[in-house]
Amino acid sequence: MNPFEFVIAVLILVFAFTIIRHKLGIPDRSGRRGGEPNDRENERLRGQVQQLQDRIRVLERIVTDRGVETAAQIEALRDHDRIVEDESNG
Repeated sequence: MNPFEFVIAVLILVFAFTIIRHKLGIPDRSGRRGGEPNDRENERLRGQVQQLQDRIRVLERIVTDRGVETAAQIEALRDHDRIVEDESNG
């Protein structure tokens, strides 16, 4: 087999495997999909990312600004619940 025949054989094999991969629905390695970009999906994902960022900001503010106050309020509520349970049981 001469080099020209070898190149033609490799090209035919690549072409055949590409067709088979396309028919089976196997995506190529680059991660590209054949369709148009889905703008609606992108906007939905951007909205979710923004919501998560907002939630993280709130959590950071709670932890850094009023972490001690919040813990004290939680403990006060627990103590209050214990007192109410003791009064109803006793």
